[in-house]
Amino acid sequence: MRHPASTPAILLIAGHWLGAWAWDEVLEHLDADDAHAVAMTLPGLDADDPERAAKTLDDQAAAVRDVLTRHGVSADRPAVIVAHSGANAPVGLVLDRNPELVQRVVWVDSGPVAPGSVFAPDLPQEVADLPLPSFDVLGQQASLEGLSAEALERFRSRAVPEPGPVLRGIVELTNAARHEVPTTLVCCSIPSAQVRELARAGHPVFAEVAAIEHLDVVDLPTGHWPMWSRPGDLAEVIRSAASRTD
Repeated sequence: MRHPASTPAILLIAGHWLGAWAWDEVLEHLDADDAHAVAMTLPGLDADDPERAAKTLDDQAAAVRDVLTRHGVSADRPAVIVAHSGANAPVGLVLDRNPELVQRVVWVDSGPVAPGSVFAPDLPQEVADLPLPSFDVLGQQASLEGLSAEALERFRSRAVPEPGPVLRGIVELTNAARHEVPTTLVCCSIPSAQVRELARAGHPVFAEVAAIEHLDVVDLPTGHWPMWSRPGDLAEVIRSAASRTD
């Protein structure tokens, strides 16, 4: 991730059940644009880690900071973080604890979480992890629009069960400076007009959007996994967001 001082590093983080591999097609397009991007696998989503089911949100946030540090990111050279779906919880912790390290955050069919949020508060303590559900069930929770049979097969074969402690973890946020980080919302399965309306109405899932001081909204109509359904278009959105200076 070597890059000129004027070009920010781009860190790509996928949501539940996914690792760095989920961004392969997007990275191909970004590399063609000579962007300086890298994808990471959050702790708990490495199938080869025998202790993965015990990983927590704090472990994930610490890993994000470690990746940024290893690639020369600092307050003088902040990065662009691209967070898809459930990656919003650990990335939210990073924005709260180290906002100076982030030049811009790009939420991909996702958005900032509210203080005290818990993804699965009713998940029993005895449940160690949560496997990828059937696509019939998943499709009722998030749009599968645009995904080919090949993409679905890859998703199924490579998905790693999400750690229980991550799903039950409380996102503790206290630093209002997180709202000052320039933000791009990439709206895929929910149109931006609806997202803005829900934010204005104080909907708990979208309320934090209303607090963002520097907000850019982009519509990319497709399902919840645009890195597979529209990888080239998503790469262009990311490249454009990374080039913004506000």
